[in-house]
Amino acid sequence: MLPRGTAVRRDSGLYGYERALARCGLTPVAGADEAGRGACAGPLVAAAVILPEGKRGEVPGLADSKLLRPAARERVYDQVLRRATAVGVVVIPPGDIDRVGLHRCNIAALRRALARLSTPAGYVLTDGFPVAGLGVPGLAVWKGDRVAACIAAASVVAKVTRDRMMVELHAEHPQYGFDEHKGYITAEHTSALHAHGPCPEHRFSYVNVRAAAGLRVPVGLVEENALVDSIAGEIGEEEYR
Repeated sequence: MLPRGTAVRRDSGLYGYERALARCGLTPVAGADEAGRGACAGPLVAAAVILPEGKRGEVPGLADSKLLRPAARERVYDQVLRRATAVGVVVIPPGDIDRVGLHRCNIAALRRALARLSTPAGYVLTDGFPVAGLGVPGLAVWKGDRVAACIAAASVVAKVTRDRMMVELHAEHPQYGFDEHKGYITAEHTSALHAHGPCPEHRFSYVNVRAAAGLRVPVGLVEENALVDSIAGEIGEEEYR
């Protein structure tokens, strides 16, 4: 929670949270976000970023990574790495997601990314999910990558890191088109799954991957599966761009 008497106005812009927290002495502020949650192939990547206060921390073109085209995202990524006080990145492979579960991996990855920051955070902002056990106060912000600069920066770092990994995986498994859809569900990816079956980079705890592999789908998995929200939907389309 923000200290009593402190509020962030809706029109305060992308840096409003950081400025409000700085006025209360809660610095440095770290933002954390992940990429690949809705994909059925490839790793989950979490990133944490601390931006410096003042003009140096104002990254040109910074926005939620899903709202940026690839070339713009690469430019912002370079600026974030150049300006950031600290950056932490964690990669969770598909096998761990299958073994531990997506949400548990997601929270653990965010926590580990924050722990890897070379400068300890005084306050933490996370996108959507609260992360316990950080040792400092924090706040989970709904659509935080669109309203808090440090979360937006983390979203860009996570997205670019993961996209580059998916392009490398395309060289190993060109039949799936990982370089295009980055492991998210598209018509082309679905066709490739049915034609070739899944590879080790697919998540076998996901309904569509299990079906393509001819494996039994446990009762209740459909409701629990993270793909429910992204199959041929707007979220999935937005994330893999």
